[in-house]
Amino acid sequence: MKVLVTGPDGVLGSNLVRELLSRDYEVIAMSENGKKSPTIDNLNITKIGGNLLNPEDVEAAVDGVDYVVHCAASTAMWPSKSEIVNRVNIDGTLTVINACLKHKVKRLIYIGTANSFGSGTKLNPGTEKNAYEGERYGLDYMDSKYKAQVLVQKAVRDEGLDAIVINPTFMIGPYDSKPSSGQMILSVHSRKVPGYSLGGKNFVAVKDVAFAIANALTQGRKGECYIVSNENLTYKEAFDKIASTIGVEMVTRKLSSFTITSFGKINSFFAKIFGYPPQVTTELAIIATEEHYYSGEKARRELGLPQTPIETAIDECFDWFNKNGYLK
Repeated sequence: MKVLVTGPDGVLGSNLVRELLSRDYEVIAMSENGKKSPTIDNLNITKIGGNLLNPEDVEAAVDGVDYVVHCAASTAMWPSKSEIVNRVNIDGTLTVINACLKHKVKRLIYIGTANSFGSGTKLNPGTEKNAYEGERYGLDYMDSKYKAQVLVQKAVRDEGLDAIVINPTFMIGPYDSKPSSGQMILSVHSRKVPGYSLGGKNFVAVKDVAFAIANALTQGRKGECYIVSNENLTYKEAFDKIASTIGVEMVTRKLSSFTITSFGKINSFFAKIFGYPPQVTTELAIIATEEHYYSGEKARRELGLPQTPIETAIDECFDWFNKNGYLK
């Protein structure tokens, strides 16, 4: 069976490709034209270049495959409003949907985000029944991922497309070449975390997400969404797990919500003036002060989602960083 994976060289794609190969799927990996993909270079896969916004490229990639896993997306949070983010995440997804319909793939798996559902507390975490609330942040990334999810569900409902949506929370694990989520681990290691905010979120091992996606090729219900999550942790708890796992000093300073949001506003202000991408923006600062907790019960029940301890995911991520020169 042939599986097309878009965005195969991100932290999720790199783990997913390996999971699919372990199950003897034939993997076709579609990356941006000319993009180097060191995390998948030596794997037994077929690599092709293409542009998600070019229907001919996408149709050529989809033609002849059995399944499509659409991981590719723009995750840029700066600037908060971005035409390219909307084009890649919304128009690009629509191009993939149309190609899957035309070439009658067995199933499309769209990789969304848990943020497309309202979050909750530790006692009452968010589920797939919660309505989208992300528009209040004004981030095109968050809004575009939700709109793309709606497009997938519309194609299921109106055109008979066999598709499901996987909605991961914050993924940790190896092959994070950007780095993306692993930057949190690198920052704790280099003692560049000034303190912890009062918020929290859900963390999940990226290899568990890859496992659930591979299961979803043949499991799960058509048209359904699945939040793929594991541990709901405050940022203090998350930093403690990271520090204890990699053997560095704990982050002990508590930062008030006022301090965090003020820093975000100041950082965004100067970023606009001097034209650099800030690590902390107004929107991200606000999010960091809030609780964004989710339940993965539905994915555990219907997709066999594993629950690898986050300490294991941290250790695997840190070990990969160490072996690939990221700690220097």
